[in-house]
Amino acid sequence: RLDVLVVTAAPPADQLDPARDRDPVQILDAIDGKAMGALRAVDAALPHLRAAGDGRVVLLGGQNSFMTASVTASARNVVLDTLAKTTADALIGSGVTVNVVSPGTVRDEPTSEVAMGRPGESTPEQVAALVVFLASRQAGGVSGERIAVGHRMRGVQ
Repeated sequence: RLDVLVVTAAPPADQLDPARDRDPVQILDAIDGKAMGALRAVDAALPHLRAAGDGRVVLLGGQNSFMTASVTASARNVVLDTLAKTTADALIGSGVTVNVVSPGTVRDEPTSEVAMGRPGESTPEQVAALVVFLASRQAGGVSGERIAVGHRMRGVQ
């Protein structure tokens, strides 16, 4: 039986080539590696989660979906966010929830300062704690949400 799907597989944003930020090939590869990879995993898991009448899907996104600094990084995260929200909406009443965890930079020792227009930093443990919560029964009423870890973009509503 399958109760929880957590999708974290995607190339890190720092592996994207800034010189190719507007290159359609890089953008499509980034979307395929993150959002389409998640789509494939979610579509494989949904029949099992639906059959159980209960389940959790947690996708690891990123705060680049709030930013305009990188077309490539923003595009792959925005597509992931859209996938999560439309899937969550389609699953209303099924007992299955779908959410996105959106960390900023993840460091063992994050800074407590957050610059204007930048996301806050978080630890791996803080990201994991939110994933564990969203995978729990207590989070059964939370679906279709994108939740930032660290601090959501300072100065952005």
